[in-house]
Amino acid sequence: MTDKMNRRDFLKLAAGSLVVLTGSYKFLENQGGGDPTKTGDQPTGKPRPSWAMVIDQEKCNGCEICIDVCKAHNDTNPEINWTRIYPGDEIGGHKTFMPVPCMHCDNAPCVGVCPVKATYQRADGIVMMDYDRCIGCRYCELACPYQARSFNWSKFDGENPLVPEFGQPEVDRRPRGVVEKCSFCYQRIDRGLANGLTPGIDRAATPACVVHCPQGARTFGDLNDPESPVSKVLANRPNFQMRPDLGTGPRVYYLSPIPEEV
Repeated sequence: MTDKMNRRDFLKLAAGSLVVLTGSYKFLENQGGGDPTKTGDQPTGKPRPSWAMVIDQEKCNGCEICIDVCKAHNDTNPEINWTRIYPGDEIGGHKTFMPVPCMHCDNAPCVGVCPVKATYQRADGIVMMDYDRCIGCRYCELACPYQARSFNWSKFDGENPLVPEFGQPEVDRRPRGVVEKCSFCYQRIDRGLANGLTPGIDRAATPACVVHCPQGARTFGDLNDPESPVSKVLANRPNFQMRPDLGTGPRVYYLSPIPEEV
């Protein structure tokens, strides 16, 4: 395993150096990236889904169970969080918290800066990582205005301390030297759709953090479906996105707490 890791590190370093020295990415343009046609589309006859998440600040109490569940289901290095929780202001006597996962932006800055197309966007809006292509240049990490990405500095080969209490791993561990992030639990979405389930409604097809939030602070669903959980809640509650002025078009929405009547 040590020899393989050394060779991998060498190849990443060589690839990164070649990009910097030549200043040209033409040799990569026809290599693809991930396959954007693999989107977990709905069955024929239904519109293509547009996945989004809603986080209710009135319900979120900062317990961080979403972080632990994410770490278990995605088998992340204990030093890496795919969701960060920041304390917010007090509104109407209510202490607020702001969980920040990957925003899966419509105009994701991370996609455009990746020189090897390791970051790409599916047609359903999910921003994906191809960890086999990633060379660890960290351009995407720098480009993300939400600080939603983490670099994997060390190899994670021990036991996951959050398994099985918070869930079982559903994806392969990432190697050392790549950038990681929230994936909206695409594996659950795609597997669920293949089995006739509806993400946001059926637990097995819904992101793990949404399913296991003890406060019910997270909602998931299809923006193109007016009957989906996210469409309904966004139509009935005031909501906002982080830094809409940046033009990134985040697919994570927040519901502000409703101030108590005096």
